[in-house]
Amino acid sequence: MRSFNILGADKQSDPASTGLGNRPEMLRRKSIAHNAYILVVAALMLMPPAIYALVLGVSLPFLLATMVLAGGLVSLTMHQRGQVESSAATQVATLMATGMVLTLADPRLGDAGLAMAVMGPVLAALVARTMLRRMSWLALAPVAVLGVVASLLGLPSAPVADAFLLSCAAGGFAIAFAVVAQSAHRINAAYEVHDKAQISAYRHLIEHVQDAVLRFSPDGSILLASRSSEFLFGCPRYQIVGDKLSDRLHVMDRPSFLTAFADAAEDGRSRTIEVRLRQDDPRARSNVPCFVWAEMQLSPIIEDGARSTRNEVITLIRDISARKDAETAMAEARRVAEDASQAKSRFLATIGHELRTPLNAVVGFSEMMSSGIGGELSPTHKEYAGLIQQSGKHLLEVVGMLLDMSRIEAGKFEIQAEHMDPTEIVPACIAMVDQLAHEQKVQLVSEIEANLPTMTADERVCRQIMINLLSNAIKFSHEGGLVTAAVKRQGQSISFSVRDRGIGMAPAAMARIGEPFFQVQDGLARKYEGTGLGLSIVKGLVELHGGTLRAMSEIGAGTTITVLLPINGPATKPGETADILPLFSEPAAAAPISWPNEKRKAQ
Repeated sequence: MRSFNILGADKQSDPASTGLGNRPEMLRRKSIAHNAYILVVAALMLMPPAIYALVLGVSLPFLLATMVLAGGLVSLTMHQRGQVESSAATQVATLMATGMVLTLADPRLGDAGLAMAVMGPVLAALVARTMLRRMSWLALAPVAVLGVVASLLGLPSAPVADAFLLSCAAGGFAIAFAVVAQSAHRINAAYEVHDKAQISAYRHLIEHVQDAVLRFSPDGSILLASRSSEFLFGCPRYQIVGDKLSDRLHVMDRPSFLTAFADAAEDGRSRTIEVRLRQDDPRARSNVPCFVWAEMQLSPIIEDGARSTRNEVITLIRDISARKDAETAMAEARRVAEDASQAKSRFLATIGHELRTPLNAVVGFSEMMSSGIGGELSPTHKEYAGLIQQSGKHLLEVVGMLLDMSRIEAGKFEIQAEHMDPTEIVPACIAMVDQLAHEQKVQLVSEIEANLPTMTADERVCRQIMINLLSNAIKFSHEGGLVTAAVKRQGQSISFSVRDRGIGMAPAAMARIGEPFFQVQDGLARKYEGTGLGLSIVKGLVELHGGTLRAMSEIGAGTTITVLLPINGPATKPGETADILPLFSEPAAAAPISWPNEKRKAQ
């Protein structure tokens, strides 16, 4: 049975919600008010004949008219006060009470009184809430039981003439029928308005949505095309309706579309695919088709109770050519960047090897000249030979760092993890940088914790890490400064730390520690020399060991660099370190898509 509750009026609502935004509830309230008016008007019309019957000694018509009038007035008053549910309950109670009186007045089974009482639950089903509907059907049971008992036991009927009893039964049933008919008419009007509003809203949505909307029959023919589809396909929509969409798809994308359509039409599954659509251009001077990328969302139209094995399909199509162009441009930019990075790494590796050989000769021969092997030199020439030797060693260090960085970036820096004693690292490294510390008038101190366990690591790499840290600390320390190298255990790791009391670093510089070629003091007038590769190489070597690099610094108070290496060594030992160590972080991108070259391919 249709009711206002099916349209959404079964929820509790307040008077403020009865506007156009809740039209079913508004119609329900109006229907209850009209029912109250019908009861009042009908009772007033029946009151004169009822009074006449009362004068003749027949009280039943007057009793019934009074009950209907009282019920109508009470219902109307409650409705005007906003008590809509109480008003509806009063109407239902009035019909059932009047029907019960007629049932007792006429003991015959199946009289009009019982029929009038049945109208009460019917009215409740049309305009009342769920609770009142249940209560009305439960209240009908005693009325029916009284009617059956009165009929079986032959209870004396009221002293009413048959004509008056027939008139009362006809009038009561007519009133109940009028109330129920008026409510049913309102429900049909509400459904008609609701259906028209829904259809109008859907039509407006389809015609004005930005994406193209297509409706397919179960066999794949286009039944409906929205206005926006004309812009996507480049032709009027009447040329689209009735055709197969696969005829407009790129030949490479037809299998994916047919599979997705079958999933939606047969299996009832929604699918989203990306295809290339042919876009017509009447102004084009050539017959070469133009394809655009589109995203299609296919959803089946599943109707309740439908027995068909295939469903109609509704499809939303969006032009994503701009996104595909951006993805292609990004992939191309990534490829160019990767080529440039590889070219840079190859250049560094090549030029490093090319520079190392002559530099070794320069350093070797300058050392021979300084030692007097080729003959005694004058003091001036000996000074020049010493400068040549010092500069050559510096260049060899730079070339070595460039080669290390290029090998790390290229994934060719392999570590040989073996058992080693961490307490032997610091003394050996201090001995190697002692001469540099003496020249800078910096004191070196070591703090080594006792009973350290044996760790698994590459001893050569650990020495290189510590030497780089000590060299940096000495370089940025003041004359007479102190540099402390400490080794201790920290959980499942061994901590190697170097602390100085030098110039320190600002927070902005701290965030960039480990970047290749980054220096705290930039520019040609910087006080401290260097390439800015030391800490970046340290960071790469630490990550190869599965460790972490930490730094704490304060301007004017010094810097502490801490390296944590796992006692058990790296978790994995890959053949290529490039799999785990990108020094230059780059955003991930999809595989290159060469779809623009396919846009002009014929079907």
